[in-house]
Amino acid sequence: MSRILVVDDDRNIIRLVRSYLEQEGYTVLTADNGTLALQMIRTERPDVVVLDLMLPGKDGLQITNFVRQDDNLRTIPIIMLTARVADTEKIIGLEIGADDYVTKPFNPRELVARVRAQLRRIALFKESGAESQIIEIGTLRLDKGAHQLFIDGELVDVTPTEFELLYLLMDSPGYAFTRDELIEKGLGYAYAGMGRTLDSHIKNIRKKIEPDPKKPTRITTVYGIGYRFEKENG
Repeated sequence: MSRILVVDDDRNIIRLVRSYLEQEGYTVLTADNGTLALQMIRTERPDVVVLDLMLPGKDGLQITNFVRQDDNLRTIPIIMLTARVADTEKIIGLEIGADDYVTKPFNPRELVARVRAQLRRIALFKESGAESQIIEIGTLRLDKGAHQLFIDGELVDVTPTEFELLYLLMDSPGYAFTRDELIEKGLGYAYAGMGRTLDSHIKNIRKKIEPDPKKPTRITTVYGIGYRFEKENG
């Protein structure tokens, strides 16, 4: 049974989200502050974390940054909750490692669907025999079993969502993926505004793998269609 950690300082939101997740059969853990959330992430190792941005103690950005820097925790999917509507806030969350975000007020059924999408990605990963799947293109080496990316032999930190998108692109070099294909296969769930989320993830990946992110040569834009990983690089 999958375990979901819900972190929010609003107890009404915790009760609401907990109720909907438990109806789906998930085990729900809760925390109402950043310090407790970090402790529970370390000790309980939840399958997915639903994390409020504004928290007493440590905020959602600090917690996400900590999780992504810990080798034992870094693959845990994080869905960030935010009352802020500015795109810059959402982009910052994605840049430091959030896999998705939900803007308050939100439909709890939509949040459940996004949690389900993250769990589905984990399940597909485990079923794929990923321990033997290694892709090398140019100086890039992607090891799906270890969930690691290397460039020139150096380990590069990527979030779970970035890894899945990059693996999808590198697994079919030269193929122009439509935005809808990347959203469906790489992110696992489509909803209004998902295109901007996809673009943010691609931008973050480019910062990590491109010699010049402003002039990408590895992940190129196919105008009017989507993105493509080029066959020959570096």
